[in-house]
Amino acid sequence: MATLTEAPPPLSPTAPTKKPPRKRGRLTPYWLLLPGLLWLVVFFALPMIYQASTSVQTGSLEEGYKVTWHFATYWDALSAYWPQFLRSVLYAGAATILCLALGYPLAYLIAFRAGRWRNLIMILVIAPFFTSFLIRTLAWKTILADGGPVVGALNTLHVLDVTSWLGWTAGDRVLATPLAVVCGLTYNFLPFMILPLYSSLERIDGRLHEAAGDLYARPATVFRKVTFPLSMPGVVSGTLLTFIPAAGDYVNAELLGSTDTRMIGNVIQTQFLRVLDYPTAAALSFLLMAAILFMVTFYIRRSGTEDLV
Repeated sequence: MATLTEAPPPLSPTAPTKKPPRKRGRLTPYWLLLPGLLWLVVFFALPMIYQASTSVQTGSLEEGYKVTWHFATYWDALSAYWPQFLRSVLYAGAATILCLALGYPLAYLIAFRAGRWRNLIMILVIAPFFTSFLIRTLAWKTILADGGPVVGALNTLHVLDVTSWLGWTAGDRVLATPLAVVCGLTYNFLPFMILPLYSSLERIDGRLHEAAGDLYARPATVFRKVTFPLSMPGVVSGTLLTFIPAAGDYVNAELLGSTDTRMIGNVIQTQFLRVLDYPTAAALSFLLMAAILFMVTFYIRRSGTEDLV
């Protein structure tokens, strides 16, 4: 009874509720992004704004340029240089198709058949990057020189007869023709096609090929139904990385072409550095960017994939 009637021990005071510790470092990702954002603002956004302002200016280099919102410069530039725009798209498209035709088999070989030679082949693919873009392009002037072994072989095989009929070469000459410009573009941008294709093909599970074979699918069917659809991210990435810089390139047309093969990049360079018509050059730059952006958006939507390597 004494035990039952004893007063219960006093309750200890309730400990104050502690606030959850503040998460430290939650701003760290933003601080890490800051240098990149500043770089984009200083070296991309601000020059874009400046060029947009230049494109609607009027005046001269002696009197100075003033912003007069002269949007007619865009129409005048497009009316005067639409052949160069069309030629740039045509050359870039041809080079992209050739890069895909040459790069896909090589990327497939590296991913599935190279074995111990994989690293060596990859080094050979990126070896052109060890020299400058200019030197690589100048080398093609020697390769395609008149009377050289390449031109001689093409003449023997009567290939130049076909290309002359198509308007891509001029008789027995390859230099200073559209074919030379497309060859230079294809060579210079081929690694940009091979590397995304290889990365995409390497990630394909080999068991999918085995399963297709167990279902008695022929190799061509396996490629059409399994390999190529799964490699579409690499195809899309490679074609974009090839077409976009090729459309704006001017080095290959300048060194391997002639006045009849000038691309829009050559026109922009001339307007900026020789004619000194800055509004026209800026307008051409924005027209090229808008055209490429439109084509790229349409292509990505039609490609059926949103994954890019």
